[in-house]
Amino acid sequence: MAETPLVRAAGLGKSFRGRRSTTQAIADIGFEQAPGEFLGVVGPSGCGKTTLLRCLAGLERPDTGTVEFDGRPVTGIPDAVSVVFQDYHRSLFPWLTAGENVRFPIRDRGRAAGREQAREALDRVGLAGFADHHPFQLSGGMQQRVAIARAIVSRPRFLLMDEPFASVDAQTRAVLEQLTVTITAELGLTVLLITHDIDEAILMADRVLVLSARPSRVLREVPIDLDRPRDEVETRALPLFQDYRREIHRVIANPGTAD
Repeated sequence: MAETPLVRAAGLGKSFRGRRSTTQAIADIGFEQAPGEFLGVVGPSGCGKTTLLRCLAGLERPDTGTVEFDGRPVTGIPDAVSVVFQDYHRSLFPWLTAGENVRFPIRDRGRAAGREQAREALDRVGLAGFADHHPFQLSGGMQQRVAIARAIVSRPRFLLMDEPFASVDAQTRAVLEQLTVTITAELGLTVLLITHDIDEAILMADRVLVLSARPSRVLREVPIDLDRPRDEVETRALPLFQDYRREIHRVIANPGTAD
């Protein structure tokens, strides 16, 4: 890669040990990600995508291999990393308002400054005026907007997203996809998106990693050469979009053809 990578994974392997058996989730995964790059990760259900994300975020320690962030080994959660999870019901604190949820990661910055930064983050996700609402007073899509606002309020350098739109309806999903691409581009964030939706990965990412079935490894890296901004309807209708879609589907369905 031309630029010095912000994120580098090499030889990552992770297993989970039960009372009677051991399950290997990922095996020998390696890749690099440049600053500002939007990377999509797809693969069969249960292939270890979330395990990979947790290793990259420092939430899990891999059994083998290394993760580096900005040239330093990841041994815990780096300060400049934020995560958006799929289940907003569990990731938001129900007893806090939207504004208080967003301010939580920067609660040490002072009440006035934190409230202003939380307000700005809520404005970015289209929730101006909802700072005093509790999560139960908001729709699912609005709750996930709050989760995104909380992830960006600290201006992280690396944003990890674990199937963040899987729990919302199709129309809301399309809106949140476009919103996320716009916001992360404006802030210059490096983004890694875990998704089971191949179309979503192609629509949002600069490059797509295709993982094998468990224990997963990288089968293919697919650069996405589509102009930005990408319209939800028009981009999906492009022949090149369909070519990417067929290629990724083929690699997942027939992993022996990926090499």
